Amino acid sequence: MPEDAAAVSVLLEELGYATSSEMAAERVRRLNETGSDPTFIAEEDGRPLGLIALHRCHMIQHRAPVARITALVIHQPARRRRIGSLLIDHALRWAEQSGCELVELTSALNRTEAHTFYRDLGFEPNSLRFRKSLGS
Repeated sequence: MPEDAAAVSVLLEELGYATSSEMAAERVRRLNETGSDPTFIAEEDGRPLGLIALHRCHMIQHRAPVARITALVIHQPARRRRIGSLLIDHALRWAEQSGCELVELTSALNRTEAHTFYRDLGFEPNSLRFRKSLGS
């Protein structure tokens, strides 16, 4: 997917994560190698419109694996065209085929439109995430 690196870089920047094309290519390559961290890109006529990144993991509190949506972004001009819904549908199918028990995601507190979108798709808020940065 090196040919998609520039698109991944631009899309991640729309989420507020500045990433060079080279770094985006390296991250996608590294994640794809795990077999548990796919990235899917929605395209139209060869133009990237959005991406969804997933992570499949085992957690001690769940009997089966859990899929986590680690990133979802739709290119600003392509929003409101159901691309996000299509990517979520694809993620749900992937999770089910991967034997996952549930699909979860986190969303920044200030992304209220995204919260409405997720609720409309049947996701329910159930926790508050805390984090602490570990240096640089």
